[in-house]
Amino acid sequence: MSSNLDSAAFADAALATHRGGCHCGDVRFEFRAPRRVMLQRCNCSICSMTGYLHLIVPAAHFRLLTDPAGLASYRFNTGVADHRYCRRCGIKSFYVPRSNPDGFSIHFGCVDASSFEDVQIEDFDGRNWEQHAGALAHLSQTATAPAARPGPDNERR
Repeated sequence: MSSNLDSAAFADAALATHRGGCHCGDVRFEFRAPRRVMLQRCNCSICSMTGYLHLIVPAAHFRLLTDPAGLASYRFNTGVADHRYCRRCGIKSFYVPRSNPDGFSIHFGCVDASSFEDVQIEDFDGRNWEQHAGALAHLSQTATAPAARPGPDNERR
């Protein structure tokens, strides 16, 4: 499922609508993203424990389809990242990352992968978050959005 794609190829791709959600179905969402994507595999404490694969999208490209009351929130360390999970099954299918507070990080394991043509994974050093977080800021920007604030995908470990 991989090819040699540079970041410009991903950025220039047309957007498609993709869908995802939690295990029990109480949390469902859709989002706009290219069919060819680069995911981030983070080695921070929480991502390592959950096997989270990040697909970061601008907030304007994300839509929750179910009642937000079905979500609970978990915050730690700086409290900026809003880790949202299903109240019923406990799955965290998306959250608001510290690196991209103007977007959402979607767990690729919780989406219908059949709507993607090419998926690649790159490692992100979340254990040394402060040195590397700026590399993620562009992922939550739209073509017409102002520059993203510097910041955070995962909490400091």
